[in-house]
Amino acid sequence: MTEAKRPSLRRMALRRLSIGLLGALVMTAATPTLEATARSGPQSVAPLAERLIDAVVNISTSQSVKGKQSGVPLPSVPKGSPFEQFFEDFFDRRGKPDDQRKVSSLGSGFIIDGKEGLIVTNNHVIEGADEIVINFHDGSKLKVDRVIGKDTKTDLALLKVTPKKPLPEVAFGSSNDLKVGDWVMAIGNPFGLGGSVTVGIVSAKQRDISSGPYDEYLQTDASINKGNSGGPLFNMDGQVVGVNTAIISPTGGSVGISFAVPSDAAISVVDQLRQFGETRRGWLGVRIKSITEDVAETLGLKENAGALISSVTADSPAQKAGIEAGDVVVRFDGREVTTTRGLPRLVSQTPIGKTVDVEVLRKGARRTLKVTVARLMEEEAAAQKPGGENTPQSGRLIGLGLAPLDEDLRKQFGLDAKTKGVIVTEVDPQSPAAKRGIKVGDVIVEAGQDAVASVADVAAGIEKIRKAGRKAVLLRVEDAKGELRFVAVPIE
Repeated sequence: MTEAKRPSLRRMALRRLSIGLLGALVMTAATPTLEATARSGPQSVAPLAERLIDAVVNISTSQSVKGKQSGVPLPSVPKGSPFEQFFEDFFDRRGKPDDQRKVSSLGSGFIIDGKEGLIVTNNHVIEGADEIVINFHDGSKLKVDRVIGKDTKTDLALLKVTPKKPLPEVAFGSSNDLKVGDWVMAIGNPFGLGGSVTVGIVSAKQRDISSGPYDEYLQTDASINKGNSGGPLFNMDGQVVGVNTAIISPTGGSVGISFAVPSDAAISVVDQLRQFGETRRGWLGVRIKSITEDVAETLGLKENAGALISSVTADSPAQKAGIEAGDVVVRFDGREVTTTRGLPRLVSQTPIGKTVDVEVLRKGARRTLKVTVARLMEEEAAAQKPGGENTPQSGRLIGLGLAPLDEDLRKQFGLDAKTKGVIVTEVDPQSPAAKRGIKVGDVIVEAGQDAVASVADVAAGIEKIRKAGRKAVLLRVEDAKGELRFVAVPIE
């Protein structure tokens, strides 16, 4: 190649490079990036909001409460003074001891049956109200005829009005179909500003905020504020996928952390309130324990999933089906039990009398049992007295002094006559067992998921676990109160 041709080639290369860069810039300007598309969100929710807003209502309540007189003495005002009437009116309004005064509150709700006039809201919106008024988007009002039913555990209530004509209504969708990142829209009455529309995404699912036994909230960053309680959370198809219930906020206003009862949970509660005026939840008859990492390792589980049965109530559906303490429930009625709290929720939503398949993991093997779900009664929920099957050598294992139970030891430690197993008479304070909370007076009922009647049985259970190559033995321990728990104790 000659020197004369080189500048020409350089110019051609530069020209091609500049054309390529220009093309790339044009394409970048014409085609939005994935990030830009995600940021933009729905093009408009105006048609959706227009279609749904009439079915969302504002709820105002009032109740009488006893007022208390302030400790501030009445000012002295000369008789006939122009301020005399003002001060009399002011202090009369402040109330005297035992005076009744009206307290008002505001919330939201939505119509699920326009012909019957059925409205869903939060229980805390109408709790203790003497009068409940429904304010519709068109400015009309109706008094609530009656509260059909309410459920404190999920904070839901069902109200009844008598409409003069069919009201606009909305339908429930499936919250189970939602994915984190899906767009949602809330309509409600924040700060008394009726018919306010906000949009956001699903931030998380199955949130436990320790508000009740069946927590599995949807979390959203759609603006939810005071007064939004009881209002609907819609998907982009216009279906109700949640009932807005709670916010976390240091200021009292939205900071993007809001929670809604998922529709899949709300549907069953609302249906029961509509049918019976109360909730009728399913009952299995077990006490459960979370599966921690050390417990999972002793059971040979790969994941910390499922619910560990710590005890089974006598004559319960679980006992009749053959479920045993130490079983790990991994599936219930065809649905995976992914968390310990997931099992009570699934059971509670199951129709009374339905027979379902329950898949359990027992001593490393999976088996499927058929359980007929009974109705949960409050006394049954509170009374979970476990039982055991064992009999009674003294010795020392894993830092514990152990002995067979006899009448003297029962009296000494206040143990029930039904309690059977091997009692802990001494605990090495430096041992792993002590660090796991085992104390003198505890009774070991099982070791390695095998019932124990002697110290030799405990030793056999530990040896079995050691031969299996595991690092800890799972003990089932009962205290003087009859409370049972599982404790994973390292054996190395």
